[in-house]
Amino acid sequence: MPHTVTVAIVSDTHGFLDPRIANIIRDCHFAVHAGDVMAASVLDAMRPRSGRVVAVAGNNDIAEKWSEFEADIVQQLPYVAELELPGGILAIEHGHRHGHHAPRHDLLRRTHPHARAIAYGHSHQLVCDQDEEPWVINPGAAGRVRTHGGPSCLVLTAARNSWTLEPHRFALHADGVVAHQRK
Repeated sequence: MPHTVTVAIVSDTHGFLDPRIANIIRDCHFAVHAGDVMAASVLDAMRPRSGRVVAVAGNNDIAEKWSEFEADIVQQLPYVAELELPGGILAIEHGHRHGHHAPRHDLLRRTHPHARAIAYGHSHQLVCDQDEEPWVINPGAAGRVRTHGGPSCLVLTAARNSWTLEPHRFALHADGVVAHQRK
């Protein structure tokens, strides 16, 4: 593994990955999906440099909500996963088991105390809680459903001695022109 890696983190695609976010994923070493994938085509569209995609099941990732031909894929998604990176572990889960509408960060931290960061989804809200370790981060929604200002994702740059986050949000200007915003 290189000394420094980049990880594209997405969630809540609900069957559609915004192609602008797919372009960001292509430039990263790894890709993470924090649940509510809802279609194998989303996982296929996630093509990081290494080819390694880590995805977990969300509350909508059940066989009844996926195509009948993809039932075997959704049933293989774990509820929790970890990605070992330079400088620590990124824990991944959807978060719906830690608070109905908005997962509680204190519960996520207690569940994953060994992690350097915890990526979750469910709320569709872009969040970067770096007040204490482990960080608790949510990339927002990377599809079309409840994007709260436009589809978004996070890029984590992980090195042995430092980690940084770069939020990306895509939105429409009043004139309809698509713009890429870095927060």
